[in-house]
Amino acid sequence: MTGLPADYRAFHELYRGIYIHWAELYLRHRHDAEEAVDQAFEELYFAWSEVLSQESPNAYAWAVVRHRTVDTARARGRRPAVIDTAAFETTALHHALDPIGELEHSLAVYDAIHALPERQHDVIVLLHVLGHSTREVASIMGITPAGVRSAARFARHRLQHALGIDQGPSGDEGGTDR
Repeated sequence: MTGLPADYRAFHELYRGIYIHWAELYLRHRHDAEEAVDQAFEELYFAWSEVLSQESPNAYAWAVVRHRTVDTARARGRRPAVIDTAAFETTALHHALDPIGELEHSLAVYDAIHALPERQHDVIVLLHVLGHSTREVASIMGITPAGVRSAARFARHRLQHALGIDQGPSGDEGGTDR
């Protein structure tokens, strides 16, 4: 990567692994995830001055990575893998007294996550599937921590409604800020 702008190299080093981890959820294969992310970084490199002129370069980059990942999944005729595989990999499923009931619940949760609006979906996946903190998600997606908390709160309400879960008297079960 010598000869590339220092700020581009730093951005690449900081986010490539995170982007690949996220893309791998959707593409099911590390190689495909690396290919999609590397194509996104190539696109970002050729538009780097435009990227830096954006109000939020990280938001611009996230959109490019997300679209490249989705395009790669479509080109390979795949559904989003988060729904297909995550339900089968839950610890709860392996320790459940009723594995079929747990599987049905897990599939319902992942179907509900898949139905969320794009930003809410990404926030929930980054926070709860990949385990990033609110600050990390804000940085990755190029939004504010308050934006992450808001998207997570709206997503939780949508998920509770979709799954028929009683929200209790406060309507909110707590924050996701770490």
